[in-house]
Amino acid sequence: MLPLSLLISLTALPVFSLIVDPIHVPLARRSRSNYGIEHYAKVADNLRAKYHYNAPQTSRRRAVEGIPMINQNSDSSYLAPLYIGTPPQEFEVVLDTGSADLWVTDSACRSCTGRTVYDPARSSTAQQSRLTTTITYGSGSVSGTVFQDTVRLGSNFTVQQQTFLAVDTLSDELIEGGVSGILGLAFGAIAATRDTPFWQNLWNANQLTSPEMSFWLTRFSNVTTARPNEPGGIFTIGGRNTSLYSGDIEFLDLPATPVPSFWALPLRRVTVQGRTVSISTQNGALTAIDTGTTLIGGPSADVQAIWNAIPGAEPATSSPGFWYYPCSTSVNITLSFGGRSWPISPDDMNLGRISLLGDRCLGSIFDLGLGINIPTGSSTPGWVIGDTFLKNVYSVFRANPPSIGFAELSTLAGGSGTSPGNLGSDTRSSAQNLSKISFIPFMLLSGLSLLLLSQQL
Repeated sequence: MLPLSLLISLTALPVFSLIVDPIHVPLARRSRSNYGIEHYAKVADNLRAKYHYNAPQTSRRRAVEGIPMINQNSDSSYLAPLYIGTPPQEFEVVLDTGSADLWVTDSACRSCTGRTVYDPARSSTAQQSRLTTTITYGSGSVSGTVFQDTVRLGSNFTVQQQTFLAVDTLSDELIEGGVSGILGLAFGAIAATRDTPFWQNLWNANQLTSPEMSFWLTRFSNVTTARPNEPGGIFTIGGRNTSLYSGDIEFLDLPATPVPSFWALPLRRVTVQGRTVSISTQNGALTAIDTGTTLIGGPSADVQAIWNAIPGAEPATSSPGFWYYPCSTSVNITLSFGGRSWPISPDDMNLGRISLLGDRCLGSIFDLGLGINIPTGSSTPGWVIGDTFLKNVYSVFRANPPSIGFAELSTLAGGSGTSPGNLGSDTRSSAQNLSKISFIPFMLLSGLSLLLLSQQL
């Protein structure tokens, strides 16, 4: 979401001082559609605008819980259920560490057919402000009115009078399927509504066991029989799920800034086919780690250097910024943010053939800047690393101290680690196994056992 010159003086009043344990939220991912380069070009435009590339500026009970996610359209986005109002109205929202605002579609939206919409008339706790705003992206925009209402995630986490945008105008191609909004999980400094994000309100109200949010994302891009909605993995808020990763978590501190904004780290090293590729080490190396993004975008020179290391790769003339490569080539890339090198599966590097009988495939790393140099001293990330990478690791976003951690996936989560659990023949079987195990809380308070995932994935 893009910052706007908008000041909201609304007070978040956390009513509960609960002490509960972390929750694990299963994510659901929608199954793969036969997307072409036009679709991914729109995704890239949206991402450029999100990070201010080529886009106009827009004016404690403590707990840990695992929330099942939905995998939408074969790894295109990862969703979770969110509840707003009294009585609660349920929405499927994208979990987005690359933005800080919460918005959902509103009952006044005429272009929101097929989506669940927020109806303030049905909520006894809804409070409408006089403030309206528009957020513009490369592929569309949302407009609406700023509200406050009771917002709940999972079984344990509730914020009274949480600020959010009730959207009454939505561009057709901004979000897919029946998605109703976005839950921003970055820091309040980049919030368009200029208010405190939902997750930070939880931490301020002493509701979280630990100041952490963790993700295990499933992969269905390589499953030809994938459905529009598939099990998406687990979003753990208030801690981490030790059965989903193996070994130590490599935590790396965010660059020191007066006020944190993006979840961002400097990218230190890239290897392609086992060889190190030279990349920028100045401002352009700053990398946003973004669960709300499908692909990987980077500086022009760095992206070109990566694809130049793949024999037969060439720019996609029909869609500037993208590259084709021979489908017979297995693209092996690793990224390092300071210590370990983390490999990306060749399946995630391949977005598919550009034609049914063609021998060239579309790569998932694209030119984010299209030749634009990042100004000296700019806080704009030069790289945006999305789910193409994050499906390959267990990721932890820690608010205090501000840092991001990565760990190897356990066998249960589809990795080669040694944590308990048996891996099925595909991600769907692995996800089904999750309903049979208990989750181990990162910290256990008040003798309460961690919520078991009784929801079907």
